[in-house]
Amino acid sequence: MSVIADRLKNVSISASAAMTQRARELAAKGIKVVSLSSGEPDFPSPAHAIEAAHAAALAGDTKYPPMDGTPALKSAIIRKFKRDNNLDYDASQIVVSGGGKQVIFNAMLATCNPGDEVVIPTPSWVSYADIVKFAGGVPVAVPCHEQAGFKLRPEDLEAAITPRTKWLFLNFPNNPTGAACSRAEMAAIAEVMLRHPDVWIMTDDIYEHLVYDDFQFCTMAEVEPRLYDRVLTMNGVSKAYAMTGWRLGFCAGPKDLISAISNVNGQNGGGIATLTQAAATAALDGPQDLLKERATIYKERRDFVLAKLSEVEGLRCHRPEGAFYIYPNISGLIGKTSKGGRKIETDVDFVMALVEEHHVATVQGAAYGMSPFFRISYATSMEKLGEGCARIAQFCKDMR
Repeated sequence: MSVIADRLKNVSISASAAMTQRARELAAKGIKVVSLSSGEPDFPSPAHAIEAAHAAALAGDTKYPPMDGTPALKSAIIRKFKRDNNLDYDASQIVVSGGGKQVIFNAMLATCNPGDEVVIPTPSWVSYADIVKFAGGVPVAVPCHEQAGFKLRPEDLEAAITPRTKWLFLNFPNNPTGAACSRAEMAAIAEVMLRHPDVWIMTDDIYEHLVYDDFQFCTMAEVEPRLYDRVLTMNGVSKAYAMTGWRLGFCAGPKDLISAISNVNGQNGGGIATLTQAAATAALDGPQDLLKERATIYKERRDFVLAKLSEVEGLRCHRPEGAFYIYPNISGLIGKTSKGGRKIETDVDFVMALVEEHHVATVQGAAYGMSPFFRISYATSMEKLGEGCARIAQFCKDMR
């Protein structure tokens, strides 16, 4: 009898984490790898957030934290939702967790019964489907095609909803495509959801502040107030404030749902480190100028990568509205052979040949549920992006 639980049989290892690990292995051999696989900001955490954590430690704020978050942080989160999203919540509607992933994990454990369906617009972040499976639910992928700008079409959403549907996930700006929904597009999705009063909505807004070209971010609970009591709005400090290693996410929603998530929180985590919460409070309440400053830099990087890859025969790139990813279509290269003799039949073949032959780490589209694509993260320096794009161009040029 195996010691490993059956629930893990259908749960996979993150493809982006696996590629990052492969890049590290090559680097350990002395090979210069350009890693464009990790969705992690290359900026430092805000100085005032670090100072707040330091001050909290010196003040002795190192005891067990409240399971749902410190009063100071929950107040900062309430102010953030009002300031950025025009949403009103009280402290009983907020819970803090160990990153956005734990928010989603705890929410699914708190709500999913065996066989409950969760609609996931695809391409989607690699962890959504596995978290749903782990909780006993059934992920239902709804393709968001390139021709539609990787947006969720209302008619496709309508067709995916069944009597077993419990949740709809929304992640716009999207990982891996960078696609974002306009207010009109979000309102059209809301119209579908109003016709299905038993289906809940989770919005993963972690890329909220990473939008470009004057695009206006919007979130479901604000766009359609009639859905307010069915929406769990998730966010965090990882992407916007470059605080990935601090591990802090939060969500807001109906009191009963938040209470259930908090109960799960208390059993699988025991609360988030007080020093992390002090840092997050400072980030949310402190100067916000860095958000626009960094978004401007990300836009410059996006435009640079798009310009370079648009010159590469065999690649086709959609112009993303947000996040820090580009999701090139490689259909023009399928069936070819790399200079190293590797046959490119899938996007998995493409990214593996690319990292082994030209030492550029990216992630295959198959990991996000749509092929033949690959994901590039431009959350890195212009120098690395220039080198990476040059290597990708040469890799594609050498194919026969």
